[in-house]
Amino acid sequence: MKPQLSHILLTWILVLSTCSIGYGQGNGRKNLPNFDARPYHFGFMLSANQSDFNFAMSDSLSDDLRGISNMPQAGFNMHLMGSYTLTRHMRIRFEPGLSFQDRGLNYKFEGTSDAVRRTEAVNLDLPLVLKYRTDRVDNIAAYALFGVKYSRDFQSQENVNQQLQSDNILRLQSGNVAADIGAGLDIFLPFFKFSIQAKTEHGLLNVLIPDDNNFANPLDFLRTRSFVLSFCFEG
Repeated sequence: MKPQLSHILLTWILVLSTCSIGYGQGNGRKNLPNFDARPYHFGFMLSANQSDFNFAMSDSLSDDLRGISNMPQAGFNMHLMGSYTLTRHMRIRFEPGLSFQDRGLNYKFEGTSDAVRRTEAVNLDLPLVLKYRTDRVDNIAAYALFGVKYSRDFQSQENVNQQLQSDNILRLQSGNVAADIGAGLDIFLPFFKFSIQAKTEHGLLNVLIPDDNNFANPLDFLRTRSFVLSFCFEG
Protein backbone atom coordinates (compact mmCIF):
# COMPACT_ATOMS: atom_id res chain seq x y z
CA MET A 1 0.00 0.00 0.00
CA LYS A 2 1.24 3.50 -0.75
CA PRO A 3 2.39 5.32 2.42
CA GLN A 4 0.11 8.30 1.79
CA LEU A 5 -3.05 6.16 1.64
CA SER A 6 -2.12 4.03 4.64
CA HIS A 7 -1.49 7.16 6.75
CA ILE A 8 -4.89 8.58 5.77
CA LEU A 9 -6.70 5.33 6.64
CA LEU A 10 -4.95 4.95 9.99
CA THR A 11 -5.67 8.60 10.84
CA TRP A 12 -9.39 8.08 10.13
CA ILE A 13 -9.46 4.99 12.35
CA LEU A 14 -7.79 6.90 15.19
CA VAL A 15 -10.07 9.95 14.89
CA LEU A 16 -13.31 7.95 14.67
CA SER A 17 -12.32 5.63 17.51
CA THR A 18 -11.32 8.55 19.76
CA CYS A 19 -14.57 10.41 19.06
CA SER A 20 -16.69 7.32 19.69
CA ILE A 21 -14.94 6.44 22.93
CA GLY A 22 -15.32 9.99 24.12
CA TYR A 23 -19.01 9.96 23.27
CA GLY A 24 -19.58 6.68 25.10
CA GLN A 25 -17.81 7.90 28.23
CA GLY A 26 -19.33 11.34 28.10
CA ASN A 27 -23.02 10.46 28.22
CA GLY A 28 -22.60 7.68 30.80
CA ARG A 29 -25.20 5.52 29.03
CA LYS A 30 -24.89 2.04 27.56
CA ASN A 31 -26.32 2.11 24.07
CA LEU A 32 -28.24 -0.91 22.73
CA PRO A 33 -27.97 -2.87 26.00
CA ASN A 34 -29.87 -5.87 24.60
CA PHE A 35 -28.09 -5.99 21.25
CA ASP A 36 -26.11 -9.14 22.05
CA ALA A 37 -29.17 -10.98 23.35
CA ARG A 38 -30.42 -11.56 19.79
CA PRO A 39 -28.68 -14.44 17.96
CA TYR A 40 -29.07 -12.95 14.45
CA HIS A 41 -27.99 -9.57 13.14
CA PHE A 42 -27.91 -8.10 9.65
CA GLY A 43 -26.22 -5.14 8.05
CA PHE A 44 -24.00 -3.92 5.23
CA MET A 45 -20.39 -2.93 4.67
CA LEU A 46 -18.70 -0.27 2.56
CA SER A 47 -14.97 -0.74 2.00
CA ALA A 48 -11.91 0.66 0.30
CA ASN A 49 -9.24 -1.73 -0.92
CA GLN A 50 -5.65 -1.58 -2.12
CA SER A 51 -4.66 -4.61 -4.20
CA ASP A 52 -1.54 -6.11 -5.73
CA PHE A 53 0.08 -9.51 -6.34
CA ASN A 54 2.19 -11.95 -4.42
CA PHE A 55 4.38 -13.44 -7.15
CA ALA A 56 7.62 -15.28 -7.86
CA MET A 57 9.73 -15.13 -10.98
CA SER A 58 10.57 -18.31 -12.85
CA ASP A 59 14.10 -19.65 -13.28
CA SER A 60 14.09 -19.17 -17.04
CA LEU A 61 13.97 -15.46 -17.87
CA SER A 62 14.50 -13.69 -21.16
CA ASP A 63 17.84 -11.92 -21.46
CA ASP A 64 16.26 -8.48 -21.89
CA LEU A 65 13.98 -8.63 -18.82
CA ARG A 66 15.50 -6.72 -15.89
CA GLY A 67 12.74 -7.08 -13.31
CA ILE A 68 9.05 -7.06 -12.40
CA SER A 69 7.48 -4.88 -9.72
CA ASN A 70 4.02 -4.44 -8.22
CA MET A 71 1.87 -1.42 -8.99
CA PRO A 72 -0.80 -1.43 -6.23
CA GLN A 73 -4.15 0.05 -7.24
CA ALA A 74 -7.17 1.28 -5.27
CA GLY A 75 -10.72 -0.08 -5.43
CA PHE A 76 -13.86 -0.49 -3.35
CA ASN A 77 -16.24 -3.17 -1.99
CA MET A 78 -19.97 -3.34 -1.25
CA HIS A 79 -21.12 -6.24 0.90
CA LEU A 80 -24.16 -7.39 2.82
CA MET A 81 -23.62 -9.03 6.19
CA GLY A 82 -25.41 -11.65 8.27
CA SER A 83 -24.09 -12.51 11.74
CA TYR A 84 -24.97 -15.44 14.00
CA THR A 85 -23.86 -15.66 17.64
CA LEU A 86 -22.14 -18.95 18.49
CA THR A 87 -20.91 -18.15 22.01
CA ARG A 88 -20.50 -15.09 24.21
CA HIS A 89 -17.34 -14.11 22.36
CA MET A 90 -17.65 -15.93 19.05
CA ARG A 91 -19.74 -15.06 16.01
CA ILE A 92 -19.85 -16.35 12.47
CA ARG A 93 -20.54 -13.97 9.61
CA PHE A 94 -21.53 -14.42 5.98
CA GLU A 95 -20.64 -11.37 3.87
CA PRO A 96 -21.71 -11.76 0.22
CA GLY A 97 -21.07 -8.84 -2.09
CA LEU A 98 -19.07 -7.27 -4.89
CA SER A 99 -15.48 -6.05 -4.91
CA PHE A 100 -13.87 -3.93 -7.60
CA GLN A 101 -10.13 -4.60 -7.62
CA ASP A 102 -7.37 -3.32 -9.86
CA ARG A 103 -3.80 -4.65 -9.94
CA GLY A 104 -0.76 -3.93 -12.04
CA LEU A 105 2.69 -5.34 -12.80
CA ASN A 106 5.51 -3.23 -14.21
CA TYR A 107 7.92 -5.09 -16.50
CA LYS A 108 11.36 -3.54 -17.00
CA PHE A 109 12.97 -4.54 -20.30
CA GLU A 110 16.46 -3.55 -21.37
CA GLY A 111 16.59 -0.92 -24.07
CA THR A 112 12.83 -0.21 -24.13
CA SER A 113 10.32 1.64 -22.00
CA ASP A 114 8.63 -0.19 -19.13
CA ALA A 115 5.57 -2.27 -19.98
CA VAL A 116 2.65 -2.23 -17.55
CA ARG A 117 0.05 -4.98 -17.45
CA ARG A 118 -3.05 -4.19 -15.38
CA THR A 119 -5.81 -6.61 -14.44
CA GLU A 120 -9.19 -5.21 -13.44
CA ALA A 121 -11.56 -7.52 -11.59
CA VAL A 122 -15.25 -7.32 -10.66
CA ASN A 123 -15.60 -10.09 -8.10
CA LEU A 124 -18.59 -11.80 -6.58
CA ASP A 125 -17.28 -12.51 -3.07
CA LEU A 126 -18.65 -15.20 -0.76
CA PRO A 127 -16.72 -14.86 2.53
CA LEU A 128 -17.35 -16.92 5.66
CA VAL A 129 -15.72 -15.21 8.64
CA LEU A 130 -15.22 -16.16 12.28
CA LYS A 131 -15.29 -13.15 14.61
CA TYR A 132 -13.83 -13.27 18.13
CA ARG A 133 -14.94 -10.28 20.20
CA THR A 134 -14.02 -9.00 23.65
CA ASP A 135 -16.59 -8.00 26.26
CA ARG A 136 -18.05 -4.53 25.90
CA VAL A 137 -16.42 -1.66 27.77
CA ASP A 138 -19.23 0.90 27.88
CA ASN A 139 -20.02 1.24 24.14
CA ILE A 140 -16.81 -0.18 22.67
CA ALA A 141 -15.59 -3.72 21.96
CA ALA A 142 -12.58 -4.97 20.01
CA TYR A 143 -12.51 -8.04 17.80
CA ALA A 144 -10.35 -10.22 15.56
CA LEU A 145 -11.37 -11.82 12.26
CA PHE A 146 -10.36 -15.07 10.60
CA GLY A 147 -12.03 -16.36 7.47
CA VAL A 148 -11.98 -17.86 4.01
CA LYS A 149 -13.48 -16.40 0.85
CA TYR A 150 -14.39 -17.71 -2.58
CA SER A 151 -14.42 -15.14 -5.39
CA ARG A 152 -15.56 -15.25 -8.99
CA ASP A 153 -14.31 -12.59 -11.37
CA PHE A 154 -17.02 -11.53 -13.84
CA GLN A 155 -14.45 -9.57 -15.85
CA SER A 156 -11.85 -12.33 -16.19
CA GLN A 157 -10.17 -12.72 -19.58
CA GLU A 158 -9.42 -16.41 -19.12
CA ASN A 159 -11.41 -17.30 -22.26
CA VAL A 160 -9.89 -14.58 -24.43
CA ASN A 161 -7.94 -15.85 -27.45
CA GLN A 162 -4.45 -14.31 -27.26
CA GLN A 163 -3.98 -14.75 -31.01
CA LEU A 164 -6.81 -12.28 -31.67
CA GLN A 165 -5.28 -9.57 -29.48
CA SER A 166 -3.20 -6.72 -30.89
CA ASP A 167 -0.88 -7.05 -27.86
CA ASN A 168 -0.30 -9.79 -25.32
CA ILE A 169 -2.36 -9.61 -22.13
CA LEU A 170 -1.89 -11.12 -18.68
CA ARG A 171 -4.71 -13.62 -18.19
CA LEU A 172 -5.95 -14.78 -14.78
CA GLN A 173 -8.27 -17.57 -13.69
CA SER A 174 -11.77 -16.37 -12.84
CA GLY A 175 -12.11 -18.43 -9.64
CA ASN A 176 -10.05 -17.77 -6.53
CA VAL A 177 -9.92 -18.66 -2.82
CA ALA A 178 -8.41 -16.32 -0.21
CA ALA A 179 -7.70 -16.34 3.51
CA ASP A 180 -8.78 -13.26 5.51
CA ILE A 181 -7.29 -12.01 8.75
CA GLY A 182 -7.99 -8.69 10.47
CA ALA A 183 -9.23 -6.74 13.45
CA GLY A 184 -11.69 -4.00 14.28
CA LEU A 185 -13.77 -2.05 16.76
CA ASP A 186 -17.49 -2.38 17.47
CA ILE A 187 -19.00 0.98 18.44
CA PHE A 188 -22.53 0.83 19.89
CA LEU A 189 -24.46 3.94 18.91
CA PRO A 190 -28.01 4.79 20.06
CA PHE A 191 -29.77 3.21 17.04
CA PHE A 192 -27.27 0.82 15.42
CA LYS A 193 -23.82 -0.69 15.80
CA PHE A 194 -21.02 0.86 13.77
CA SER A 195 -17.76 -0.98 13.18
CA ILE A 196 -14.39 -0.03 11.75
CA GLN A 197 -12.22 -2.91 10.63
CA ALA A 198 -9.03 -3.51 8.67
CA LYS A 199 -8.00 -6.83 7.18
CA THR A 200 -5.66 -8.43 4.68
CA GLU A 201 -6.76 -10.94 2.05
CA HIS A 202 -4.21 -13.46 0.79
CA GLY A 203 -5.03 -15.54 -2.28
CA LEU A 204 -4.37 -19.26 -1.84
CA LEU A 205 -4.49 -20.27 -5.52
CA ASN A 206 -2.13 -19.59 -8.38
CA VAL A 207 -4.41 -17.62 -10.72
CA LEU A 208 -1.87 -17.21 -13.52
CA ILE A 209 -2.80 -18.71 -16.89
CA PRO A 210 0.58 -19.87 -18.32
CA ASP A 211 0.47 -18.32 -21.79
CA ASP A 212 3.58 -18.40 -23.93
CA ASN A 213 4.41 -14.68 -23.99
CA ASN A 214 6.80 -12.14 -22.47
CA PHE A 215 4.45 -11.35 -19.58
CA ALA A 216 3.36 -14.80 -18.38
CA ASN A 217 6.58 -16.75 -19.06
CA PRO A 218 8.72 -14.85 -16.48
CA LEU A 219 6.23 -15.67 -13.67
CA ASP A 220 6.28 -18.85 -11.63
CA PHE A 221 2.99 -18.04 -9.89
CA LEU A 222 0.59 -15.17 -9.19
CA ARG A 223 -1.52 -14.93 -6.06
CA THR A 224 -3.82 -12.03 -5.21
CA ARG A 225 -3.34 -9.82 -2.18
CA SER A 226 -5.43 -6.95 -0.79
CA PHE A 227 -5.67 -4.60 2.17
CA VAL A 228 -9.28 -3.70 2.99
CA LEU A 229 -10.62 -0.97 5.28
CA SER A 230 -14.33 -1.42 6.03
CA PHE A 231 -17.10 0.60 7.63
CA CYS A 232 -19.88 -1.69 8.87
CA PHE A 233 -23.45 -0.84 9.82
CA GLU A 234 -25.32 -3.51 11.77
CA GLY A 235 -28.78 -3.56 13.29
